[in-house]
Amino acid sequence: MNTLYDITADSLAGAPVNLGQYKGQVLLIVNTASKCGFTPQYQGLEAIYQRFKDQGAVVLGFPCNQFGAQEPGQADEIGAFCQKNYGVTFPLFAKIDVNGNNAHPLFIKLKKDAPGILGTEAIKWNFTKFLIRKDGSVYKRYAPATKPEELAADIAKLLAE
Repeated sequence: MNTLYDITADSLAGAPVNLGQYKGQVLLIVNTASKCGFTPQYQGLEAIYQRFKDQGAVVLGFPCNQFGAQEPGQADEIGAFCQKNYGVTFPLFAKIDVNGNNAHPLFIKLKKDAPGILGTEAIKWNFTKFLIRKDGSVYKRYAPATKPEELAADIAKLLAE
């Protein structure tokens, strides 16, 4: 695995998605959960997506149940929850692990390329965000508490590159 564009992840509907289809776009990749204190960030993520999608940026949500069992639902429940409560239209993927032996290859790569505080690679909680340049390299990793709207200036900067 050389780049994130070599990675495939299953969509929320279960179909394989080659991340190579996003080559040349700015990506905001987020591990999400439906029953977390940060869950209202879905609204901000959707706002970022709507603001920048026509300029070449996309938000990719990856539900994860590893933190406090805050994403217990099945794919159809997750999708319905996100649509009904937050009007989510950005791509959501099948539930994955972001840490441990079964961590998805995408998050293994993201954690390696953009370690957290003190160089730790582990994702600490839901709604950790990774902003990806058009060439597929990681620009920055953001903490769960960082609100999506706080990333707007960085996204605009990467779109202008």
